[in-house]
Amino acid sequence: METGIGIGLIAIGAGLAVGLGAIGTGLAQARIGSAGAGVVAEKPEALGTIILLLAIPETMVILGFAAAAMLILLLRG
Repeated sequence: METGIGIGLIAIGAGLAVGLGAIGTGLAQARIGSAGAGVVAEKPEALGTIILLLAIPETMVILGFAAAAMLILLLRG
C-alpha cells in the first residue's frame, strides 16, 4: 500500500461526503419536522405525508455514505 498525501486526501473526502451530507439532512429535517408538527396539529390525516417528507432528505446521507464507500475502496485498491 502506498503512502502519501493522496491517501490522506481521499480519507478526508470520504469523511466530508458523509459529514456534510449528515449536516444538510439534519438542517432539512429540523425545518420539515417543525412545519410538519404544525400541519399534523391542524390536519391529523396528513401524518403519512409528513413522515414521507421527513424520510426524503435521508437519501442525502445514504448517497454520501455510498460516495465514501467508493472512496475507501479506491483507497484500498
